[in-house]
Amino acid sequence: MTNEGSGATLRASDGVSIAYHARMAPAGRPVLALVHSLGMDHSFWNAVDARVGDRASLVAIDARGHGRSGASETPATAARMAQDLREVIEHLGLERVVVGGASMGGCIALQFAIDHPECTTGLALIDTTAWYGPAALSEWEARAQKAMSQGLASLTDFQVTRWFSDGFREREPAAVQHWVNVFLRNDLQGYVAACRLLGAFDARAQLAAIRVPTLVQVGEEDYAAPVAMSRDLHAAIAGSRLDVIAGARHLTPLEVPDRVSDALLDLCAQVRP
Repeated sequence: MTNEGSGATLRASDGVSIAYHARMAPAGRPVLALVHSLGMDHSFWNAVDARVGDRASLVAIDARGHGRSGASETPATAARMAQDLREVIEHLGLERVVVGGASMGGCIALQFAIDHPECTTGLALIDTTAWYGPAALSEWEARAQKAMSQGLASLTDFQVTRWFSDGFREREPAAVQHWVNVFLRNDLQGYVAACRLLGAFDARAQLAAIRVPTLVQVGEEDYAAPVAMSRDLHAAIAGSRLDVIAGARHLTPLEVPDRVSDALLDLCAQVRP
């Protein structure tokens, strides 16, 4: 398998174009298949990818409606996005992966493990949840409506204080602006569809069926998917490991990529080939 870089695309089974990045390590190394958070793209994982290096292969998609991927005419679902990842993996000739994601991507990774257990060897749930709570539908719809009526730029001040700790925003203003720019490049309708997906997402009933090594990782100061949500995941998934990162907020793969990449490699070391 050769590296396909960041310019590859695959037409999914429903006709939507899915963009992806694939970097292949030497044969026999584990494969990480990763999905980014809401409003980002596959480059969300670049810092983690650089730190993992040839110790694992890495595949990262642009979720539909994000980055260079197309958007579907029908409502987005976690199952469809998980199927997109599955089809990219099959296209690459891969059979078994450690699947993971952050925030929205964590929901997609969780759905992948539920829907495709035969090719899931491990699961990383980062800054995420199985359910956003009883007010999820109305809260996510309100965010979708604001994006539609006022534009994505109206959300950036609110987002960056949730994404990154105060210290990170002070130390790394250029990085913060870079990710704001990535967010602003989003397709508006794709963003709205993803908000509604998250409002409807509820995988709590399936958590007890997960039987692979699982990492649950979260920033201590995460206000978007608070630590309590990660504790619920940890309690419901037998044998999972909970890692709470002091001082970090919601987008830990961007704020503390060393900690996230180390945890992902530890997870890879637990899985059966």
